[in-house]
Amino acid sequence: MTDLIERREGPYGEVALRRRDECLEIIANGCFLMDSSDGRSERLMVSAALELLTHPEGASLLIGGLGVGFSLAEACADPRPARIEVVERERAIIDWHTQGEAPLRKFAGTGHDDPRTAVIHDDLVHHLRTVREPYDVVCLDIDNGPHWTVTEDNRSLYESAGLDLLSGALTEQGVLSVWSSARSPEFMQRLASRFALVATLEVPVLVGRGAEPDVIMLAARR
Repeated sequence: MTDLIERREGPYGEVALRRRDECLEIIANGCFLMDSSDGRSERLMVSAALELLTHPEGASLLIGGLGVGFSLAEACADPRPARIEVVERERAIIDWHTQGEAPLRKFAGTGHDDPRTAVIHDDLVHHLRTVREPYDVVCLDIDNGPHWTVTEDNRSLYESAGLDLLSGALTEQGVLSVWSSARSPEFMQRLASRFALVATLEVPVLVGRGAEPDVIMLAARR
C-alpha cells in the first residue's frame, strides 16, 4: 500500500515523498531515487572513501545529495571528518529533514545536530564551480548512476567536463566516491584515465528492489 505524504513542483520538476508499507520513498519526476529500507550502500559510499584517504583525520567531506540521509548519518558517525557539507538542490527534501514533523530526519542520525555539518541548498554543479576550499572526499549520489540521471543536465557530471570539475574540487589526497544502481564500465574507464586508483564495490539489494547490486565506484589520486 502506498500513501503520498507530499508532492511539490520545483525548478527541476516534481519531487514527491511517499510511504510504502513501512518505507519512505523519494520520487523525482516519476523516477525512483531511494527509500529508507536499507542504506548499506549509501553508508559504504562514505566509509569506503574515508578509508582510502592517506590522512583521514580532520578530513573535509562533500556529499552530493541529501536524500533519505543515510550518507550524512555515516559521515557524522565517524569522528575523523572535520568538515561535512551536504549539497541538495531540492528544497522539499531539505524541508522533509528539518521542517514540521520532519519525516526523514531520523534517518540522518545525528547529522542535523552535528556542528561539523552544513546542509547547502544549491545545485551540485553550481556549487562545484564556486568551491573555494577543496575537499578530501566528494561523494556523488544525486542520480541512479551515470546511466540513469534524474534530469538531463546531470548527465554532464559523468562525462569528461564533469569529471574535470569533480577532480578540481579535490585535494591532493582526494577521493571520489560515486553511487550507482548498476555497473558502468564506461564510467570506470573515464575515472581510470584521471585517477591512479579505481575500484568497484557491490552491495546486494534487498528482495523486491531488483536483481542488480548497488555499486560504489571509487577513484583516488594515490
